[in-house]
Amino acid sequence: MSQKEQEFLSLIRENQGILIKVSRMYMDAPEDREDLEQEIIFQLWRSYDRYKGDSKFSTWMYRVAINTAITYFKKDKRRTDNVELDTQLDIELDENSFESERLAHFYQAVKKLTRIEKAIILLFIEGNSHQSIAESLGITPVNARVKLNRTKKKLKEIIKEQGYEF
Repeated sequence: MSQKEQEFLSLIRENQGILIKVSRMYMDAPEDREDLEQEIIFQLWRSYDRYKGDSKFSTWMYRVAINTAITYFKKDKRRTDNVELDTQLDIELDENSFESERLAHFYQAVKKLTRIEKAIILLFIEGNSHQSIAESLGITPVNARVKLNRTKKKLKEIIKEQGYEF
């Protein structure tokens, strides 16, 4: 294995949480999430030579992952073998776990956001600044702030409509 491959795999391992979070935001079924994660890794590897280190690896990875997820989501929607199921999230909830319940309600609400809103809320939850969100999405920091505020408001309204308050 080359030095480049080892470096790439090390960075992927260090930031694997990004893969999990992005795939979870955009895909419901575990199999679809795995497929998306593989597609993201593939796209990261294809574009790894273009990563120059101007930003943190995680910022660049988010940008590639979100763009890949949006593209993949569009392709998945066009597939004719998709079947819409009216099911709950596949999170196994511990009946006594308040945090698990909150997380399930959160993911249910996130499913109702647009693809861009999902990306913004994911980056915000990860603790990214407005500047970092803007870099990841290719928008201005002011635009990132405005979109984030609108998305948070929309998410709160969705959660309220579900009959659950944080």
